[in-house]
Amino acid sequence: MKKLIIASTSTLHGGNYLEYILPELTHFFEGKKSLLFIPYARPGGISHDEYTAKVREAFSQIGMSVSGLHEYGNLIEAIKSAEAIFTGGGNTFLLVSQLYKFKVMDVLAETVKSGTPYLGSSAGSNITGLTMQTTNDMPIIYPPDFRTLGLIPFNLNPHYLDADLQSKHMGETRETRIKEFHQFNSIPVLGLREGSWLEVKGETIILKGDLSARLFRQGKEAEELAAGSDVSLIGR
Repeated sequence: MKKLIIASTSTLHGGNYLEYILPELTHFFEGKKSLLFIPYARPGGISHDEYTAKVREAFSQIGMSVSGLHEYGNLIEAIKSAEAIFTGGGNTFLLVSQLYKFKVMDVLAETVKSGTPYLGSSAGSNITGLTMQTTNDMPIIYPPDFRTLGLIPFNLNPHYLDADLQSKHMGETRETRIKEFHQFNSIPVLGLREGSWLEVKGETIILKGDLSARLFRQGKEAEELAAGSDVSLIGR
């Protein structure tokens, strides 16, 4: 049975890395002692080792050891044998490119579908959807395919921001960009605000946290979904 936490962000303003969600992770990873971290998204160009060290420090607070996928010679076996998996945020284009380069996209999807607990944040959450096309990230590298893990039947827009009606900035809003996506694609998109996450158990997907999420469907008006909503049927 699939078991995932898909978080919009790793860090809330004024907080430490994963601090806001650590109590939830304590229960989510109960009984697990080790975590395989996928550091490929490299936020700000941080190295794989530096990123893994940051994650290791955070998870030491809940008694879990952390190893980075880049530390292994056989990546496929590392994923298959992991007790639990976390893919961190950063640049989704880079993350997807690396997962395809090392030929681990499919094995990662199958491993999580088989029941290995998975945590994603930001880019690591983007890839749980059907495609990465609704990321906010700059295309710094070109992946061979936009298709991703397909662990949920829709796409995500993590860090979703509402339009600031007081701002004089006339640039595009997130809603504008998602509407552009829907000119060419029919996949539903869930705008996940910072501090929110999805809890996946099998085929059940529940919106967690204190904030609502914004659902976009091709040809329909956007819809607000309250915290605690069952979003399992989106895209089905």
